[in-house]
Amino acid sequence: MALTTSGWRTCLPFFQSNLFKDVQNAALFEDSKTFADAIVLSDWQTVINEYELQKCNEDFSLSSFVGTHFQMPDMVASSTNFTFSAVPDYVQHMWDVLTRTPDAENIDSLISLSRPYIVPGGRFREIYYWDSYFTALGLIDSGKADMAVNMLENFLDILDEVGCIPNGNRAYYYTRSQPPVLALMFSLVEEKLSETQRQRAIAGIEKEYAFWMNGAQSISDMQDAKQASEHLVRMPSGALLNRYYDSEASPRPESYREDIETAELVGAKSVEFYRHIRAACESGWDFSSRWLADENTLSSIRTTEIVPVDLNALLYFVESTLARVGSEANAKKYREAATNRKQVINTYLWNEDKACFYDYHYPSNTQTTVLSAAATVPLFVELATNAQAEAVNVALQTHLLAPGGIVTTANTTTQQWDSPNGWAPLQWFAVKGLLNYGFSDEASDIINRFTQTIEDHFARTGVMLEKYNVCEPDKTASGGEYEVQLGFGWTNGVYTRFKTM
Repeated sequence: MALTTSGWRTCLPFFQSNLFKDVQNAALFEDSKTFADAIVLSDWQTVINEYELQKCNEDFSLSSFVGTHFQMPDMVASSTNFTFSAVPDYVQHMWDVLTRTPDAENIDSLISLSRPYIVPGGRFREIYYWDSYFTALGLIDSGKADMAVNMLENFLDILDEVGCIPNGNRAYYYTRSQPPVLALMFSLVEEKLSETQRQRAIAGIEKEYAFWMNGAQSISDMQDAKQASEHLVRMPSGALLNRYYDSEASPRPESYREDIETAELVGAKSVEFYRHIRAACESGWDFSSRWLADENTLSSIRTTEIVPVDLNALLYFVESTLARVGSEANAKKYREAATNRKQVINTYLWNEDKACFYDYHYPSNTQTTVLSAAATVPLFVELATNAQAEAVNVALQTHLLAPGGIVTTANTTTQQWDSPNGWAPLQWFAVKGLLNYGFSDEASDIINRFTQTIEDHFARTGVMLEKYNVCEPDKTASGGEYEVQLGFGWTNGVYTRFKTM
């Protein structure tokens, strides 16, 4: 089944219109994403034209115009009138609350999907790419494997439609993806797929891999060892690794006003600032000191200059998966690609002196100094040696293990992907990575700390959160561009998986 006929491309001019920019700059809505998700009550061009005709009228009211021509979206409910005494009962109920049936043909920014799916919750009213893998863990353990398969097939549909799997199924996300977890989702549900579904999924994984590797031959032919193009970086040895990247370099529609205000601090370099901001959103870590030249200053963001540990480890898993399930003719190619990537990761992203994996800043040919939970992803995909795994475990225990779980980075900042916050996906990467190398006691400790944090907070509030303060678990997490969201898809998924381990 293909995507339903969608008019998502017809709304793209709306995000460039004076109407959209004026509403966002006027701060009519506390959250810029609200207007980016609005439903137009007639059609985009008619409303844009009508605005240009009326805006100079003496009695014109911008808020009245918006109220006349648009319907604003609702937040996703975090709970209902029901009261639950235990987290598992709440999670089981929330699967229904977070379920979206095949999309209606509203005139909005939604890229319509033809199968049911799970949204994260709160302001996140659409499917999100890397969230869905962690959500699927809990769906499967809750007896809802069919929904996990639906979500996989939705991603295959949207990959065919857009050319990548976007950040989420919104038109304004179409130029960027998120960490490539399609192969991970496939591995979760592979045994539940028909042969036709299986072959389509394999073809989709190959197509997504091609998106991340687009331009590999041309960049390999370049003479400048520091050259980068799209998602690729040519390392000093001539080998290729990947980075996060967005082909657009403009304010994000869903955070338009915030980007404009921050860009004013950057001045003439603001165009490149927007690309760095967007690339950080593609990473899923929006935002973190991993991407900043100055850990306390968002305007120093430099995401596209960073070769990230986790992205390249996940692409190693993609290559290894295609070597396992692809055609015999292609298996050798992907096996060699995985072997080569592993070698290059060990050359440039492993720090022997600090005994851990670090991101790499390619313009300066140096590793960054930010210790982060991304260092566990090489263990998660099993590319680390036993000695490296032992060292990463020591780093976790020494620097990243907090009372409530694994902290995101060792840096305490105002960004939400730094200390003191801990996030469900990073707990899963760490736990599974440690288990892969036999560190069962340490993995169990993380599980116990994080599930206890969730349960204690639930006992106080009756809801689940997208992130937690794991350094002081009795306090609510903070930081970032918006209030902590309730619901919440990937927390529900990882918690459920942890309780079955």
